[in-house]
Amino acid sequence: MSSNAERFLAGYLDAWKTNDVDSIRALFAPDATYRGSPRDLSPAVGVDAIVAHWLEERDEPGTWSYEGGVELETSGAAVIRGVTTYTEGPKTSVYDNVWLVRFDGAGRATEFQDWWFQRKE
Repeated sequence: MSSNAERFLAGYLDAWKTNDVDSIRALFAPDATYRGSPRDLSPAVGVDAIVAHWLEERDEPGTWSYEGGVELETSGAAVIRGVTTYTEGPKTSVYDNVWLVRFDGAGRATEFQDWWFQRKE
């Protein structure tokens, strides 16, 4: 059986590829917080706000790729590290990502923070 972090990562990648509202919603607890940037001072709070933020900032399918995995996991949190490569659009570049994810008892994220850093070209 996979861990909360492995299930979250697989679900996140699926939601990222499809931008499907139900897939996004399934990842997060009702009162979760979501920060999609290291400069994001005001997180999206609550699953409805997270879905709205995600769709507003969505990446279109086929414009990016992701390689990475779970670096560290405890019973209630995980660190996931990866590399995102955007091949089209305004974000075209390579980004290093470190995600901090905290989980509830059902394995849904209660907190998501993405620290990303654009690689110098």
